[in-house]
Amino acid sequence: MKKLRQRADNALLKLIHSRSGDQMTGWLIVVLLVVVTGAVFLVLYQDSVKEIWTGIINKAKTVFGI
Repeated sequence: MKKLRQRADNALLKLIHSRSGDQMTGWLIVVLLVVVTGAVFLVLYQDSVKEIWTGIINKAKTVFGI
């Protein structure tokens, strides 16, 4: 697993730092990966995020007397 991660990192670095190719393509791939990772995280942990957010809001209401 660690070797696979290292190979993926090296491939990504080569793509981003490539002088011969379109560097914008590399950045678009990075942005796409970040967006997809964020979406997966939100889908998998949606209930936990809601619970934590509700706790924060309730605590703020209690502290400020709202």
